[in-house]
Amino acid sequence: MVSFAHDDDSTPESHWRTWEQDRSGADLQIEALFDGRLPSRFILLAAHPDDETLGAGGLLARLAREGVRCDVVVLTDGEASHPDSPTYSRTQLAELRRTEVANAVQVLAPAAALSFEGLPDGGITQEDAAAALTRLLSEGEAPRTLVAAPWRHDGHTDHDAVGRAAAEVCEAHQAPLLEYPIWLWHWGTAEEQADQLADLSLRHLDSDDHTRKTSALATHVSQVAPLSAAPGDEVLLSADFLEHFDRNYEAFFVSEGSSTFERLHQDKADPWEVAERFYERRKRSLTIASLPRERFCRTLEVGCSVGALTRELATVSDNVLALDTSETAVRRTAEVLSTNDAAEARLATVPRDWPREDGPFDLVVLSETGYFLSSDQLDEVIALILASLDEDGVLVLCHWRHPIEGWELDGADVHERVRRVPGLTTLALHTEEDFLLEVFVPPPADSVARREGLL
Repeated sequence: MVSFAHDDDSTPESHWRTWEQDRSGADLQIEALFDGRLPSRFILLAAHPDDETLGAGGLLARLAREGVRCDVVVLTDGEASHPDSPTYSRTQLAELRRTEVANAVQVLAPAAALSFEGLPDGGITQEDAAAALTRLLSEGEAPRTLVAAPWRHDGHTDHDAVGRAAAEVCEAHQAPLLEYPIWLWHWGTAEEQADQLADLSLRHLDSDDHTRKTSALATHVSQVAPLSAAPGDEVLLSADFLEHFDRNYEAFFVSEGSSTFERLHQDKADPWEVAERFYERRKRSLTIASLPRERFCRTLEVGCSVGALTRELATVSDNVLALDTSETAVRRTAEVLSTNDAAEARLATVPRDWPREDGPFDLVVLSETGYFLSSDQLDEVIALILASLDEDGVLVLCHWRHPIEGWELDGADVHERVRRVPGLTTLALHTEEDFLLEVFVPPPADSVARREGLL
């Protein structure tokens, strides 16, 4: 257990600026935790009033602005912040701090629901915190809910208890969890906490979120300024400590929940019945028949599900790499490919886990996958495909033409995005009521007959 006091000298913020500049790694993308979508709900747990602003105020502001339903749950009233105050009783402090957090949430997310659990400040138990979160986290919507809570190793007994409780409940409900450190920045160093910091993800704030966070923090007057000039009413959060929260980023330890596609494959052996339906078998046959060459050297399939198309791609490819975000889907595809040493199924979420080191590819297949990406993710995936295709590479898209409920894009959107990209042109286009099948190649789009010298 870490031992520290709030009035100890705080690790200089210049130390953490150096650490931030030296670290590597991409920004945390919230959408990546929800298969390319924003969560439907955000539950922000605070052990004390002001934790919500210090740890995740910018994130709360952003998600609220994006229309996500937000709940801020304050577990204690923070009545023990000034135990020797001659001017405020514990009851008065609790009332004051409830008012302050209400004002802070009004700045950050005016439509957010704010609730108080009234647990004892300095005496939160893991069981009580878990019970509070469980009441809020209904079974059906849990996988689409993002939870944020204090880090379980922050060194404050209340923070640690809430973090452990959140980890327990979120794991049971397969909900993603972000744990935000607060006191780590005060007592820790980049050298001594190197192993833990390696698992930390940063989410940079835009100017509006940073401004809202700064304004919200100022509403916690009892913590950022003295209660009075009397002994016992000293400021709780020093200027050096507060400097850690004037950054242009927030930091989280991320525990990913179960993806939509993992749950689908856990619940049903073949979620889309690709093995049984004539529609799916015919579509695969058309896909293979549309390829402009008899064989390919290195094929990448993005989104393999149970490996039905992967098996057929392996018959025309010297090597196949199939990706999926579902561990169960990858395992089933690996079983399909078990007799083919030149074919591999790999757990990956694109664009984050794009297999740069495995390219270049002369065939990339994006079948019934593009509309499960956000708009920004799709743009990034298209750029990665272009960078991964060899000079004579082929990109195949195949997507359902009917509405895709609950996702930002549909099949037509995906194909239109690719058509607008310089460096690729349509070689073949098959359009039916139900799906689009399109083959892209680098210009000029020489037909198969022309390539074989028939023209």
